[in-house]
Amino acid sequence: PQLVNLDGLALFNSAFADMTVNAFVVWDPSTKEAAIFDSGADASELIAFVQNEGLKVQGVWVTHTHRDHIEDIPAIVRAFDCPVYVGEKELANFGTSFAAGEKFSIGALTIESRLTWGHARGGITYVVTGLGKPIAVVGDALFAQSMGGGMISFKDALETSGQEIMTLPDETVICPGHGPMSSVGEEKKVNPFFAGKF
Repeated sequence: PQLVNLDGLALFNSAFADMTVNAFVVWDPSTKEAAIFDSGADASELIAFVQNEGLKVQGVWVTHTHRDHIEDIPAIVRAFDCPVYVGEKELANFGTSFAAGEKFSIGALTIESRLTWGHARGGITYVVTGLGKPIAVVGDALFAQSMGGGMISFKDALETSGQEIMTLPDETVICPGHGPMSSVGEEKKVNPFFAGKF
């Protein structure tokens, strides 16, 4: 995929077992209010970045509750004393639950939550607008040139990712749970699960 460089977006990657996992920080450059998406396996680099940049964390938004994505949320909460938000269909025993479709505001940014389930029972994609380009933090619903396995339902994973992610504007930055960032436009052309269908 083409390299993504967007003011107000940072990716952090940490090792978990035999793979690596992503977490993201998105912030309003004017107010420095920030949202964290997932924690990865080790959030120490992310925490240091937030502190060094003087960002004001408003919360952690969880894409889904598979262990590699939430392993270090306690460290983030200790560092910033912030709330954690989890989609209600994940049936998590932590954080504040919400229904897909709910919107949140971070400075001048809007975070819209969309249900993209199938890989996980209640997977959420967060569409963030207000920066130079829209961002979709998709968890394991979609990867560059691939998608997450249908651990709950492959049919629904494919259908909801198509409906809720691939219909976004082509310039939308895809922020996946594993691997490099991409864009909706790129994935519509080269992703074998979606190419030629949107």
